[in-house]
Amino acid sequence: MSGYGHGTRATHEALPAAMRQAVDDFAGHLADVRNRSTHTVRAYVADVVSLLEHATRMGCTVPAELDLTVLRSWLAKQRTTGAARTSLARRAASARTFSVWAHRTGLLPSDVAAPLASPRGHRELPTVLRADQAAALVEAPGRSATPADGQSGTADGQSATTADGRTGNAVAGTPDPATEAVLLRDRVLLELLYGTGVRISEACGLDVGDVDHARRVVRVLGKGGRERAVPYGVPAQRALDAWLSRGRPALTGPGSGAALLLGARGGRLNPTTARRIVGGYAEAAGLPRTSPHGLRHSAATHLLEGGADLRAVQELLGHSSLASTQIYTHVSVERLRAAYRQAHPRA
Repeated sequence: MSGYGHGTRATHEALPAAMRQAVDDFAGHLADVRNRSTHTVRAYVADVVSLLEHATRMGCTVPAELDLTVLRSWLAKQRTTGAARTSLARRAASARTFSVWAHRTGLLPSDVAAPLASPRGHRELPTVLRADQAAALVEAPGRSATPADGQSGTADGQSATTADGRTGNAVAGTPDPATEAVLLRDRVLLELLYGTGVRISEACGLDVGDVDHARRVVRVLGKGGRERAVPYGVPAQRALDAWLSRGRPALTGPGSGAALLLGARGGRLNPTTARRIVGGYAEAAGLPRTSPHGLRHSAATHLLEGGADLRAVQELLGHSSLASTQIYTHVSVERLRAAYRQAHPRA
């Protein structure tokens, strides 16, 4: 099973045979039936392995011997070792998911985790950019002759930076074709992240054929394999046109395939590099520290502040639950409260 990492597997192998089989079957259920991502499967399995390891130390040898006392003891130990409330809440959720599955498959005589209480994780309000700050960020590549991550389209992935810190033509300030291609890529990446609110993994996973230029929508494959169509605006369309006509052809190589966004070496742009790009331009523009997820937060908040319906924003973001989208209403309220305190004479 490829759903969990080497460190977890080492602990998993130390469990009794029946426990090991339960872990493998549970991981398969999450990946194949629930269609969870590799990252999610790894996190759930790591929590369950920790639980079963604790149960083994308490004398359990098969899943059927798990009970509420064991579960509460496990969480209590996590708490004493300094686990955060959010971590405890996630681990309790993992235990409940495992308990439901084990009961349905006959490994547990009852759903022993059903009454398990867990602390509510403190959910911090996301940091968002103002509309003018978001505009400054997405337009930053157009004002620069050097990619913010220091890379150009050179074969070794290193920037061809001149002595005065500029890339390309040092006299005219014009980037060479390869560097210009990276700048166009950066611009379309930022326009799509803010203009559509997609996740960074979704943006990097886009193929050229996922863009419907006539209707100005992109077909996005989100969490759980759910597909959705997300509209984008005229600025993103212009960035896409420039990238596809002048940028992408300059970076295309044997490993490009159908990927919409390419790295400096011609392969599909990976999320780690994309995060560095976003953070680099934010820093260069003197903006608050920003990530791709921060742009997603900003897009959602600005949509709601502009009067968009909450359920429409839910669909655009690809949230399976409306509760995930409702946090952005709190952001807007907090902004309104701050403006009230600052401006109203009787605040």
